[in-house]
Order: sequence, then structure tokens, then C-alpha cells
Amino acid sequence: MSPIRRLVPLADEAKRKGKKVYHLNIGQPDIPTPKEFLDGVRNAQLEVLAYSPSQGLPAAVEAFRTYYEEWGIALSPEEILITTGGSEAVLFALNVACDPGDQVLVPEPFYPNYNGFSRLAEVELVPITTSREEGFHLPPRGEIERLISDRTRAILFSNPGNPTGTVYRGEELELLAELALKHDLFLIADEVYREFVYEGTHRSVLSFPELSEHAIMVDSISKRLSACGARIGAIVSRNPRVMDAARRCAMARLSPPTLEQLGLAAFMGHPRHREVLEEMVEEYHRRRAVLAQELARIPGVSFRVPEGAFYMMLGLPVADAEAFVRWMLTDFPGEETVMLAPGEGFYKTPGLGRDEARIAYVLNERDLRRACEVLKQGLEIYQEVAPAAPV
Repeated sequence: MSPIRRLVPLADEAKRKGKKVYHLNIGQPDIPTPKEFLDGVRNAQLEVLAYSPSQGLPAAVEAFRTYYEEWGIALSPEEILITTGGSEAVLFALNVACDPGDQVLVPEPFYPNYNGFSRLAEVELVPITTSREEGFHLPPRGEIERLISDRTRAILFSNPGNPTGTVYRGEELELLAELALKHDLFLIADEVYREFVYEGTHRSVLSFPELSEHAIMVDSISKRLSACGARIGAIVSRNPRVMDAARRCAMARLSPPTLEQLGLAAFMGHPRHREVLEEMVEEYHRRRAVLAQELARIPGVSFRVPEGAFYMMLGLPVADAEAFVRWMLTDFPGEETVMLAPGEGFYKTPGLGRDEARIAYVLNERDLRRACEVLKQGLEIYQEVAPAAPV
């Protein structure tokens, strides 16, 4: 079960008892979805809400193509397929790249739904372990290459990273490209948080011309448009065999959502679309600063300020972060509490992440400050009633 969602029943029970819960466990932004997108849905001139084409409405495909062009990535419509969220794009990519029993390398900690997708595709995830002390950047080449076997078919990574906020440096991406070429692997890049970069520069896997046969990019509008419920994503590749296989997957599930594709097309056709996106990124930049400032005031909490996305992995002064998160929802006194995502579920290697939690800075600055105050109070009380973290 997802570490992000499995404790939701405890949060629901706390709310039923009258507590306010600050949800820092899930990447659900509180920023309003752009009016231009919602107007595209409201004003859709439809008499029948019909299936869209399996590969997506032409207007939605063109919206993605135009968006990538603004990032300097030239694509044809045939190289873009609309999916039901980024989740389906990852699932399609794994099924296209792998046969049952194959292996995929993935830097850990990683987005925990990769576990579910890999199970559905009957693929084994092999972790590339990274550390908070190193900002969750990739280990040396030798540590990665020794994990490659005759069953390895791909390397899957998110950039900027979820749950780490890490933005991979140019030399790290070049290393992954070299490994893909040397060992004939696919590079599956989850670039959902492309917009959200505060330090460094984002480089798309599609910007490597030598990877035209190896690169598969997955994307989503959920975060950049604060439209998580729209369920519109994309799988993108210049490899015609990959896209042919992805189209077969798409036919099997019929079609992606129609109304939300119209919303996307309307948004990308509006002259303010770049401005809206830039304003949203700047808001998260401010929230990052607020969160880092407030967390620095909590004794025993350790973290690295993330370079991108809107997540941070925290080291907590507790032996078992999940037990602490549960306690905050069930036993913490007062009218308010905080929900984090326990860190262990973001790792494949047993035992890692037990004293960590992911925090999503998706709340406004006032709520972020108050949530950190409640977290500080909770840790102070919990450390008196629970076993201390090992030294």
C-alpha cells in the first residue's frame, strides 16, 4: 500500500473527531486551477461526451507539442500519446520496455507508486541507493553499473525528483545516457515537475539526440496546472516501435478523459499560459524558503533544501517515523495535527527510511508555518513517550 495514502483512514477519523489535519503527506496543491483551463471545460461545445481517440484529441496532442517546443524540444504529433495521468504513462512505459521478469533500475528513495506499476507489469525494481547527506544525487558510475544484469531493460528516474526534490546535474544525466547506450537500455524519465526548478537547470532526456531509440519521457499536467483530478498525462518517445506499442496499450484502455483534454487545449491556447505557470513556480519557491526556515527551528530534524519539485525528505529524531505519524493522527493532543508520509515506503532496500518522512509543501505560507509549529510540539511530546532513535 502507498505510504502516501495508507494512513488516510486515521486522518479521516481525526477529522471526524473535530481535529484540523494539515496534509503534508500528498502532493495535492492548494493553488487554484487556472481559470483558462476550467473555462475550456465549462465552455466545451459538446452534444455527446464521446470517447476521445485512443492516442488523445488532436488539440490536446498539439497542446503538448507546443508546450515542448517552448522548452526547445521539437516533436511530431506521432511521438506524443495522451494518457490517463502520468501514472498510466509510467505503466505503459514499463509494459512497452519490459517483459515479465525483467528488471528496471530506479534511484531510491522513489515515488512509491512505481512499486505498484512494476507489480502490474510483472517487472522487478532494482534500487540505486542514494543518501540525504549527498542531496540524493546519483552514486558513482561503478555503483550503478554493478547493478546491471542480463535481465536489466531500463533505468527509471524522476527529474526533478519525487520524493527528494533533487534536480540531476548535467553530468549525472550524461552518465545515465552513457549507460543506456553501452548496455542497450531504455531511459524512462518522469519529468512531471519540469517547471519546478529553483537551483540548477532541468534537462530533458529528449534533449539527447543520441538517445532517440532509448529515451521514453512520461509527463502530466497534474502539478504544473494544479489539476490532479484532470488525469491528463503523456508518454513521449522518438522511437517509433515504442510509440506503436504504446498505441496498442492505449487502444486496450479505449481513451483518455475528453473534457480535461479540451481544458488543456484551451489553457495552452491562451496568451497568458506561460505567465500563469511562472507565477505558480514562484509561489512554490517562496514556500520552499518558508519551510526550510521553519524546519531549521525544530531540534533533531535534518534535511537538505531541495533543488526542485515541492517535496523534501526529512530525517526525524525518532526510531520509527511511521509510528510517529500514526501517533500524530491518533494521540497528539490539541485541535490540530500534521500528516506526513513515512519514509520507509519510498525505499526498496529493507530498513532504509525508517527515521525519514516526506513532506510536501503544497499549503499556503501561513498553514506551512502553523504545521511546522504543530510538528515541533508533536516531536517534543512524542520523544517523551516513545523509544528514542538509535544513536
